[in-house]
Amino acid sequence: MAAAWAAVFPFIMAPEPHRVWGMSACLGYLCAAVAALSSRPRGRAVSVCLALGGAVVVPFVLLVLTGTAQSEVGVVERSGLLTLRQATPYLPEPHTVGEVTPYLPGMAVFGLPRAVLGEGGPLPRLLGDARLWCAVAFLGCLWATRRAIRRPADGPSAVGGGASRGCAVGAFVASPAVALPLCVSGVDLPLTGLLFLTLAFAARRRPVAAGLALAAACSLKWTAWPAVAVAVTLLAHHAGTRAAVRGAGVAVGGTVLLVLPSVLLSPGPLVQQVFAFPTGRGPFETPAASPLPGRLLADLGPAGWYAAVALLLAGGLAVFVSLLVRPPHDLVSAADRLAVGLCVAFLLAPAGRFGYLALPVTLAVLARLVGGAHRERPAHDLVVRTSRPARPAPVPAARGAR
Repeated sequence: MAAAWAAVFPFIMAPEPHRVWGMSACLGYLCAAVAALSSRPRGRAVSVCLALGGAVVVPFVLLVLTGTAQSEVGVVERSGLLTLRQATPYLPEPHTVGEVTPYLPGMAVFGLPRAVLGEGGPLPRLLGDARLWCAVAFLGCLWATRRAIRRPADGPSAVGGGASRGCAVGAFVASPAVALPLCVSGVDLPLTGLLFLTLAFAARRRPVAAGLALAAACSLKWTAWPAVAVAVTLLAHHAGTRAAVRGAGVAVGGTVLLVLPSVLLSPGPLVQQVFAFPTGRGPFETPAASPLPGRLLADLGPAGWYAAVALLLAGGLAVFVSLLVRPPHDLVSAADRLAVGLCVAFLLAPAGRFGYLALPVTLAVLARLVGGAHRERPAHDLVVRTSRPARPAPVPAARGAR
């Protein structure tokens, strides 16, 4: 199925990065399928390696060395250069949509390598590409999440089967849901990884670590802000109100510290480019124009735009109420609740893309692959034995016996 899906891109009017990825990924998936059908003991591991090579490694290196990428990669790299020059990633008066920076200041970190290394030669071109560091951040968050889950909180590790789970995670990274954005764009992967790491820390009763990871995520995109409510309710369920307040304080305080310099240096451009532009209220038309429900409503005019915003707020309120009525109790339930909230936001926002839905899907799948659905052993499963032997029950004699 993945091979068929990837094979579509070279034959449709897709952007060039998508066509390059599709040709390489299709071949990799076909080879992986053949390896998976073999009866060798390492057939599954070989299959995953072939899929990773064809869908991630080969197209990634090819696209990076040829400088082929989606427009947001150039936006991130330019924001890193602007941050070095003027301490803020926002131009005061952008003249084209390509000069707009629709991200919060934290995203400029991934553009700093390009600003420092430049593009003089294959190695600087590779090491300076923002996609490389976005992928490193995402994979690093997966590794940190795995360590956080394996680390005991108040008892033994919650998960096992490291080899099989690692193989499953590798297969998911090679899937189109992760491999395609990793190769052609990658800007949403650090956000996904940090949100997942936040929920893992919260599930393991580590409020400060959860708050720091959440602050980093909230400084990249404001679409991460709904995760504060999910992480706080998860912390409150596992560690109590004080831990939840501590985690929320670290998250909010860290976000303010990371965003405040740009707010003070360029408040107007930040509001226009980060908030007005992505919602369709800026001076330039946003390229996020997939025919989702919110976008279709916004295209009807001002009344439709306000209707989409009203539905968006109502959906957010419904998810918030669900957190109060039935708070998440583990990593899987928290990831599911955050995924539902993000799906509501992406579907009902006045502007959006189908690709945005990969973020909640990735969260929900990773929670099951990395975290698992750990449950406490119920009390009725415990076998209680006493030191006193059971008394033999008397058996009545048969009628007529002497």
